[in-house]
Amino acid sequence: MGTVCVALFRGINVGKAKRIAMADLRELLLEMGYQNVSTLLNSGNAIFEVKGRAKHAERIRTAVREHLGVDAQVIVKTRAEIAAAVAELPLPEQAAADPSRLLVAFCEGAAGLVALQPLAAQAVGEERFCVGASAAYLWCANGILESRLPESLLKMTGNTGTTRNWATLLKIHQTLSA
Repeated sequence: MGTVCVALFRGINVGKAKRIAMADLRELLLEMGYQNVSTLLNSGNAIFEVKGRAKHAERIRTAVREHLGVDAQVIVKTRAEIAAAVAELPLPEQAAADPSRLLVAFCEGAAGLVALQPLAAQAVGEERFCVGASAAYLWCANGILESRLPESLLKMTGNTGTTRNWATLLKIHQTLSA
């Protein structure tokens, strides 16, 4: 049995640009040799099983660009890494209040998360920002569209990060744990 992972695509199927049919993504991942492939929601979450961990994100990004015509950052996390991000949640009251307003940021490595720490000083009013060992957490009290921090967060991650709201992350976690 291999390692169960999720590929988190940044910025696909949001608006009119970077559109990928999830059926096409599933088929491509199967053709690449990944097993037990499924997708979750239409926002670029592909779950699969693989042996080894070497450079799957880069390999998937290249294949999607070459075969589906879309270039999007890909972050691959294991079931254990997603479970750790869920377990370390530093903002449980906010997550319970409105999971769609809590963003969880994933980076390729720990250095990407460390680089995000200055954002905590930019949180205003009821906004909260925390960096954990597995992910960074941004509470947008007035909604994601009303906050200026999500855009700053993505800029600071450069090409090494992506976000999911807490509700989506819990769905990913449940699927990985099934």
